[in-house]
Formats: sequence, structure tokens, C-alpha cells
Amino acid sequence: MTTATAQLTAATAQRHLLLNMTANGSLGPEGENLLVVQRGEGPYVDDADGRRYIDGLSGLYCCQLGYSYGPEFAEAAERQLGELCYSPLWTGSAHPTAIELAERLSRIAPVDIEHTFFSSGGAEAVETAWKIARRYHALRGEPGRTKAIARRGAYHGLTIGTLSLTDDPGLAEPYGPPAIDTRFVSNTNRFGLAPEYIDDETFTARLLAELEAAILAEGPETIAMLIAEPVQNRGGCITPPQGYWQGLRALADRYGFLLVADEVITAFGRLGEWFGGDRYGARPDIVTVAKGITAGYAPMGATLVSNRVVDVINRPGAVLNHGYTFAGHPLSAAIALRNLEIMERDRVLDHVRGLQDHLANRMASLTDLPIVGDVRGTGFFYSCELVGDLDGGGFSDLARAGLIVDLIPRRLREAGLLARVYNRSAPLVQIAPPLISDRALLDRIADILAGTLAEASARI
Repeated sequence: MTTATAQLTAATAQRHLLLNMTANGSLGPEGENLLVVQRGEGPYVDDADGRRYIDGLSGLYCCQLGYSYGPEFAEAAERQLGELCYSPLWTGSAHPTAIELAERLSRIAPVDIEHTFFSSGGAEAVETAWKIARRYHALRGEPGRTKAIARRGAYHGLTIGTLSLTDDPGLAEPYGPPAIDTRFVSNTNRFGLAPEYIDDETFTARLLAELEAAILAEGPETIAMLIAEPVQNRGGCITPPQGYWQGLRALADRYGFLLVADEVITAFGRLGEWFGGDRYGARPDIVTVAKGITAGYAPMGATLVSNRVVDVINRPGAVLNHGYTFAGHPLSAAIALRNLEIMERDRVLDHVRGLQDHLANRMASLTDLPIVGDVRGTGFFYSCELVGDLDGGGFSDLARAGLIVDLIPRRLREAGLLARVYNRSAPLVQIAPPLISDRALLDRIADILAGTLAEASARI
């Protein structure tokens, strides 16, 4: 694509395309500042002008395998489309590809989770988890369980239902009162806390005591579910302390609510396991997934449900009045099956496990830079929390505009790295590279981050 054609494409987007989570009117009349991604190869993407970037965010945590498996997925898609293009999972009807995928997921899912409800994406998967939880409690004679518990700063989707579970007033308030009564409790970020909370046992005890107090204050008989990510994305790859997920399980059992692990980002190898919760001993009742289930090659979400929950919602005569037109679409299901096959064949999980310590060490070295207050994450999922020019580590308006809004994202892109730079109360730089990335590429990512953040440090 020529430069003139690329400019025309950007201008056309500005006139006709509404982007997600974007101040669309700020792109300029001719689409200035719009990155138009034209093609991908391996862990790289090329823009419409032919510039190549390391995709340091795997698209949006989706493209676990990068961009070079197209022929294999095309073959799976062609075979499926030659047999059946569409059939709904609706009113007593199913198709073989969705059935096969559900069975395959049951073999890698956490213990006692053997059932799958398909959807088209992550928000739908979380919405499904909520409706299944409500149905479960109602069928057990507890219709008063109408509240949820989520964690501060968490993001679980942007539908009206899932927005209630997302702790971000800037996203939620424009749409009025929440659809779900949600109580937010502390997440597991210990950056900036007193030194004694560095100890896992002490920190876990504090978090669980706060959670139990919230449960008792709301009334245990009113709580339907608690939802949490094994590693919380919002707020910067926040890992849990030892014993935390075991404590969540104990409280769920004690007070009768369901425990939901939102694995839309952390499943399918991002943390070196099929499911990120496995890394922390999580035993959820429900797991939500999307993104990496198809490696970004097709849209799909799924809600994986434990046997004990299904035993209730599948009681004779009980109807689960919930569904999506494209749930378990044959094409998406075929691509998901091929994705799981490739990941197993190419030992992708082993690859992540083999390089995760190296990446951890490279990322940890960034804390030597004055602007980096904390580095956290695991697997192929990391963030740097930035500290600025104000007492307490905050950023003045001038420093925020000059560094977080302008210099850091601009320099990263100029160096050929696509990463996520958050301009919120706690500014962050985040990476989630494709799981096929080799040691040299991880080093290149770390080098670009180091050079960019060193320049930013010098400006403070």
C-alpha cells in the first residue's frame, strides 16, 4: 500500500468507522494518528505504510500464536465450511464441531469443570456466568442471591451487565445505575503498601479478612458470585499472594456463593498453563474464556461450568433461558480445535515455561530506572507501574501530558514496539507478547522498554 493509499484508508476510517474505547473525534479530519494494521507475520505486524512492529500485546491478548499459522487455520476453516457453515446451539439442536470442542475443553479445564456454554466473546462469557449463577441459586431456593463481589480496578467487560462488575466510573457512569449490585474489595496489588504486606501469609490474611467482612456486611444470603482474574489485567498484571485463591474457595464454600475465574486473558498459555488459575491452585465453579481460545483467528467466547452447578441447572424441567445466535459457530469451533491442536503439537506451554524466568529477569531490571516504581506479572504477561514528579509518586499534569500521553507511546512505536500505555491514576506500560516469541525477541522488547523509559526518566 502506498503512502497516499494509506492516508486515504485512514481518512475513510475517520468518516465511517467507530473505534472501540476511542475518542473518535480526536483522530483528526483525515484520520491522523490512526494506526492501520495491514498484515502480520510471526510476532510482527506491518502498518499500511509498510512499517513493521513487534506486536508486544498479541493484538489485544488474543494472538497467542502470532500471525504465521494462517494456512493451517484456513485449511480447518475450508474443511468446516465445506461441510457445514452454520447451525445454532438452540432448542435441542447442536453440531459435531461444537460438541467436539466442548469435550476437548473438558479435558484441559480445571478439576470438576466438564461443561461449556459457548458465546461470541469475553463480555458475553462473563454475562453468561452471571446468569448461570443467578439461575443456580434460584433453582436451589435462594432467589435472594442477587449481588456480586468483584475487585477494585477490575475490568470484566462493557455490556450493561458486565459493566456492573467493572470498577471504572469513567466507563460505567455515562450509562446510569449498574444492572448488578456489586461490592468491590481490594485487589492483590501490594505496591505502595506497608513493608509487612510483602509477606504472603500476612497479605493474604488481610485480603481475606476484608473480603469476609464485606460478605457479612452485605449479607451472605444475598451474594451470588465472586469474580476475579487469576492475574488482574487492569492495574497492571497484578499477581495473587500464596494462599489467596485457596482462601477464596474456602469463603465461597462457607457462605454458599459461586467462585468465578475470569480467564479471558490468562487462559491458553499466557501464564504458561492452559488456565492461569492452575498456577495458583484455583478451584473455581465457573471459568470464563475468549481471546486465546482461537488465537485471534476467529471470534469466540465460552463459559466453563462445574459439575455441581450443572447438576442443578440441568434438573429435569429446568430451562436455561439464555443464548447467543453465533454461540459455538462451526467455523469458530473448528478454528479453536485447530488452535488447541497446534498449541499441543508445538509445545507452546513448554516454550513459555522455558522462557518465563528470562523475561522475568529482564523486566525486573527495569526497576533500576527512576520512572519505574514496580514491575509485576508472570509468564508472558508483564507491566511496569510508573512513578512521576510529585511527592508520593504521582504525575503533574505537565509530566503526564509530556511523558505518558506523548513521549512514551511515541518512542515505543518509533522503536517498532506495540505495547499498552495506560494514562490513568496509576500510569502503566504493559506487554503481552505472542507465546511464540523467542529469547532474542523478548530481549529486544526489554531493550526497547529500557531505552524508552530511560529517556522518560531523564525528562522528569
